[in-house]
Amino acid sequence: MTNDIDTRPPQVTDESTRKFEHITIENDGAPDECAIVPTNATDVELLTNWIAAYDDGFVALETMR
Repeated sequence: MTNDIDTRPPQVTDESTRKFEHITIENDGAPDECAIVPTNATDVELLTNWIAAYDDGFVALETMR
């Protein structure tokens, strides 16, 4: 019996279907940060709707493929 379930994440081909985007913040003298925010969020929403990763808490996608 084989497992026919595809567990790979869907490939996003249309920018308008993205739900999140990321911003990399390069800090001098401190670990870099990666902020993940909702696409098309208002300035007010960006104040509270975000996730942050620091230093080695994130990697470039190309290195994981």
